[in-house]
Amino acid sequence: MKQLWKTLKRYTTWLLLLLTIDAFFTLLLWLSDAQVFQVLIGIIVLASLVLFSAIMLVFHLKEQRKRVLFQAFLMDPDVINAEKLLSAVSQQEQEQLHLLAAILEEKQSRIQEMGKSLQDYEEYVEGWVHEAKTPLSLLAMILDNRADELPPLLQAKLNYVRSQFQKDIDQMLYYARLGSNTKNYRFEAVELGDAVEEVLEDYAPLLEEKQFLIENRLQGETVYTDRRGLQFMLGQIISNAIKYSSDAPHLTLSLHRLDGAEILTVADNGMGVKSYDLPYIFQKGFTGDSTDSQKKATGMGLYLTKMMANELNLQLIAESQSGKGFSISIRFPSVQVS
Repeated sequence: MKQLWKTLKRYTTWLLLLLTIDAFFTLLLWLSDAQVFQVLIGIIVLASLVLFSAIMLVFHLKEQRKRVLFQAFLMDPDVINAEKLLSAVSQQEQEQLHLLAAILEEKQSRIQEMGKSLQDYEEYVEGWVHEAKTPLSLLAMILDNRADELPPLLQAKLNYVRSQFQKDIDQMLYYARLGSNTKNYRFEAVELGDAVEEVLEDYAPLLEEKQFLIENRLQGETVYTDRRGLQFMLGQIISNAIKYSSDAPHLTLSLHRLDGAEILTVADNGMGVKSYDLPYIFQKGFTGDSTDSQKKATGMGLYLTKMMANELNLQLIAESQSGKGFSISIRFPSVQVS
């Protein structure tokens, strides 16, 4: 009905012109024979309106068909849709459509090339990560099997390098995967205590280097999510706490329930974030003020954390006071088990 009204408005000028012509000939008829005028005036007006309505309906149906064919062509600009559309338009419109088809074909070709390049990039990154894990695994094996042969200071530094390297590799791999069309998530019941302990173990050298006091208040609670994705998020949050730690660093992990949802909070007593920076911490590349520790930051950790949270349908809540610590809460939606 809306499209019909638009068509009526489009041809209103022609209706007015037709009625004006009717009025002119009606005037001539009235001047020539008043009795005939009274008989024919109604027939003339009615015939004009019927003729106009029929013509408008034909044009409306033609425009509607053209619109449907045009939308089909835009969705899939192949030869068949192009021929159908060309058969429904005028010669002038055909010339414009040929130009549009050439532009769309070029755009489609570029999109396919970009898709292929993106796929090659993803495969390269994943291949590089797997190659890089080989020397990393060798380093971990040496540190585990020959720990007694290495000086404690050297062992601590190598463990630090291994942990930092592992964090950077994981960050690169997840960054590539988040932009991929293929997802590999497995949603299941995850025991938070075990998941958190694994992440803390991976970051143990970095935490020990900074002499962190860890307060893990989790007591076997379970949430429903993807385990690897959650652990990646926790790793980025803990890495952020390490990067901006205070002189006597303290890390607290706790869980509480609110409105039927489980909320996991990771809080530290580090540098914190200024109030005017807090709304932007999840933006890509954002690092806040240029302090010494922030000059080393890439602004990717919390951005990737937010991206992963969106993928897993989790909500992030960040709270901070500058110089008094920083906390991120992960809200898990309630799951109804039937």
